[in-house]
Amino acid sequence: MDNNKNTGELDVLLDEVRQAGAAKFSDEKKQIYADGIASVAKSGVVENALNVGDKALNFTLKNALNESVNLYDELKNGPVVLTWYRGGWCPYCNITLHALQDKLPEFKNEGATLLALTPELPDNSLSTSEKNNLEFSVLSDLENTVGKEYGVVYTLTDDVASIYNAGFGLNKVNGDASNQLPLAATYVIDTNGIIQYAFLDADYTKRAEVSDILTALKKLS
Repeated sequence: MDNNKNTGELDVLLDEVRQAGAAKFSDEKKQIYADGIASVAKSGVVENALNVGDKALNFTLKNALNESVNLYDELKNGPVVLTWYRGGWCPYCNITLHALQDKLPEFKNEGATLLALTPELPDNSLSTSEKNNLEFSVLSDLENTVGKEYGVVYTLTDDVASIYNAGFGLNKVNGDASNQLPLAATYVIDTNGIIQYAFLDADYTKRAEVSDILTALKKLS
């Protein structure tokens, strides 16, 4: 795992959101979010998720245009960067998607395909895709089916779920009442289907640095 290495360009941008939240949220709300992250860490999801050396599990999901995308088919063309994002409602996710989009030409130079998975319903993932002008596949992982197979899904605390449902209707945008979300996990998968890089962190405000993803891709060539 490449955790707690976030000192690069992306983390500088993410820290602006952290600071804004710290200034805006009440002490009670900050504590609820902190307790939520602690709950994720305690759940063991980070330790139990697929990691470096594991075989990536195949899947077929629909993209924003309702086209089927199959992981193993994509791997025939080169390595795959597989990343999860919680939803278009998450500012950390949107900043990360922008950063990935900005570096997409460099991913392509390494022969890599970028796939982003979200539990949002297709209509919501499409609006996210349009909003961010993304040029990579945004796949709808309804009910976190693939996320569960990869072991990256956790259940929100009741307090965090209550805030999310009151604030933007989490259950409505995801189309289920599970109150479950994926870690902001990122994998680099080689053409043999083996995970060569994994970013797994209980803290949703931390994300894989794009430079680390590119370094992992360069090691494959």
